[in-house]
Parts: sequence; structure tokens; C-alpha cells
Amino acid sequence: MKVLVIGAGNMGLTYAEGMSKSKLLKKRNIMVLDTSEEKLEELNKMAHFDAFSELKDCVPQADIIFIAVKPYHAESLFKAINPLVNPGQIIISIMAGVTIDNIKLLTGIPKIVRAMPNLPAKIGKGLTSFVASKDVSKIELLTVESLLDTTGKSIQVSNEGLIDASTGISGSGPAYVFYFMQSMMEAALQMGFSKNDSTVLVSQTFTGAIELFNQSNLSPNSWMDMVASKGGTTRAALDSMQGNNVNELIKDAAFAAFNRAVELGKEH
Repeated sequence: MKVLVIGAGNMGLTYAEGMSKSKLLKKRNIMVLDTSEEKLEELNKMAHFDAFSELKDCVPQADIIFIAVKPYHAESLFKAINPLVNPGQIIISIMAGVTIDNIKLLTGIPKIVRAMPNLPAKIGKGLTSFVASKDVSKIELLTVESLLDTTGKSIQVSNEGLIDASTGISGSGPAYVFYFMQSMMEAALQMGFSKNDSTVLVSQTFTGAIELFNQSNLSPNSWMDMVASKGGTTRAALDSMQGNNVNELIKDAAFAAFNRAVELGKEH
């Protein structure tokens, strides 16, 4: 089996690196295509990839074509690969908002998987949600899932709407966490901590809280109740957040990302 990754940006290269460690693929069974001379120079130094700059030289060889380019490149790319593909190939797309039907229409390939990864895939802690067209067999789905799992965990969802929803939760979610962390670091600086101490205070707090959550069956609300005693400091902080409607603002932000993903789908 040979995999072609089109687009050697952050996520494309992350998945190429992850999949190169898969037991399903032998050495040098991953091809990576990019049009940037600088990126190609970088790829040619990586012994476990074959680098390409022309679609005609690699698309026909691939069993699975992994699309990792920006959504605005979708139409031109799919029209370019249309004459080079065959119905037995599988396309995995991580482009936000670009629908399965649109990919089918432009490529002529019936076997399509839409996936939504997130940034922690770079360190093997990612979450990728995915959905497949009915033409992808169960055995092929197991292969796809195994490849996606090389960068963390994956979940198969029941419909494309949940891929757009995943964009609002897990896809864009790391940025929400970083936003919260930045705010807490700024508060620590204003309280008099050094920049280094502010960073350690906040990063270790997040790491510890996530580990507590992952190692128990308790809900976030239950953990908050355990930490926040009546009339105490934590309760004062939580009451402030509740009074400022932070809960609803976070949900509004997640839905803003979700709605934008839907809009992107209508644009392509």
C-alpha cells in the first residue's frame, strides 16, 4: 500500500511523519507532494519519504491520497488530479468545510473520507474525527482509522454535520485553551510573578487538571464542586465567570467556528 500526502504544511507533514511509523506501511511507501522549492528541499532530506512536485508523477501510484491543503485550493487541485485518479483509490481530506459530495464531483472518486484533526497531532496527542462515503468498505475504514490513529486518537462520526461540529470543538479547540492560558498568564504577571514563573504556574495547572480529569470518571462540574468550597477563593473565581456569562461566551465561540466551517462548505 502506498500513501500520497498532498501538502507538506503543518498537518500534512505531521500525518506523513505519523503514518511513516505505521505497521501497515513499509519504508518509503509514503509520497509527499508540495510545490514550494524550500519545502521540497526539506522533504528530500527525509529518508523515509519520496518527495514530488508534479501530480502526474505520484497520484497514479497511490492507494490512498491524503489531502492537506487550504480549502481555497480545493477546486483547482481536484480538477488537476481528476484525469490521474482511478475509482479504487481512497481520498482522505482534512480541508475544513469541503464536502464529500463536492470532492466526489470534482475528482470522480467515490471513496472519500472527510477528517478533522487538531494541532496536538504534532506530538501524537491529536484527536481526529472522520466520516466516510458509503463506498468505503469496512476493511478500508479500519485501514483509514489505523493511519489516523498514528497521530493520537480518532473517532468515526455518523454524518458530515458532525465533522463541521468537530471543527468548533476539537479542531479549533486548542486555540481556546491557549486563549485561556494566555489570560491566566497575563493575570499572573499583573499579580507580580515573573514571566517564567507565570508560564510554569499556568502550564502545570492545566497539565495537572487534565490528568485528574482523565484518570477519573468525574464530570468537570463534579471536580469544580470538589475544589470550590462555599465562600472560598475558587468559588469567588467561578462566581465571577458565571456572572460574566463566560460559559455562554465559550459556547458562542465554538458555534462561531462551527458556523464558519459550514460557510466554507457552501463556498467550495
